[in-house]
Amino acid sequence: MRAHILGYIRSRSQLSTAAILSDQLPETTLSAHKLTRRFGKRVIVHEVSLELRRGEVLGLLGHNGAGKSTTMQMLTGCLLPESGEITICGIDLLRQPTLAKARIGYLPEIPPLYRELSVDDYLTFAARLRGMKQSDVATALAQTKQRCGLEAVSRKNIGTLSKGYQQRVGIAQAIIHAPDVIVLDEPTVGLDPAQIRDIRSLIRELGNHSSVILSTHLMGEVESICDRVQIMQEGKLIYGDTTAALASYGGEPGHLEDNFIRITETQP
Repeated sequence: MRAHILGYIRSRSQLSTAAILSDQLPETTLSAHKLTRRFGKRVIVHEVSLELRRGEVLGLLGHNGAGKSTTMQMLTGCLLPESGEITICGIDLLRQPTLAKARIGYLPEIPPLYRELSVDDYLTFAARLRGMKQSDVATALAQTKQRCGLEAVSRKNIGTLSKGYQQRVGIAQAIIHAPDVIVLDEPTVGLDPAQIRDIRSLIRELGNHSSVILSTHLMGEVESICDRVQIMQEGKLIYGDTTAALASYGGEPGHLEDNFIRITETQP
């Protein structure tokens, strides 16, 4: 396995950091237009459009089966849309996937971990996979472990870690290359209250310089870290506004959870 990974890293080394990073930082980091995806005859995502700007955190909400994870998979290039367009920092994801994906950090619902590798080896692999220069990896590794609270377990095999620490490793691989767009699917699942607090602070910090889109069922998470929200239902976007507007939906201040239920129950 280790030899296979090292060989793959060498094959990716031609993608230089200069090709990945630009001196110009576009204001709009992600733009998706009319994304549609079917599985068989069933439409899972129907003409979803959204935009993400630098320095904001967007919460993607919806009941189970609403199409959130499928949408995120398309936004990160893991799943091709049947129709629609996606640009990452002005780069067409479908036409130039390598360049566009280099600007994305993605934590799927099930973290993509090699359980037989140590934390250090895995994160080093993740950094090189993203095209980082060898000379930059050590600094990025140290900074990412510090941000994600992984310094004490850096030499341990991932398979021996608790679920909470494995989730931290998943977040670390998504941010080690300092991406412009960070996509997090249920980032605090399996964490204890103290870990949840730390990860929320980290996400808020990431949103200061990058753009973050996350899915979650925890309204407290939305309230504490999200600038805007988009609500999906049966594959469609049915609501989009600021978090403050969702809290005052209908003209009466209330709990986000109550208003979320009102919106989803009143839609046909």
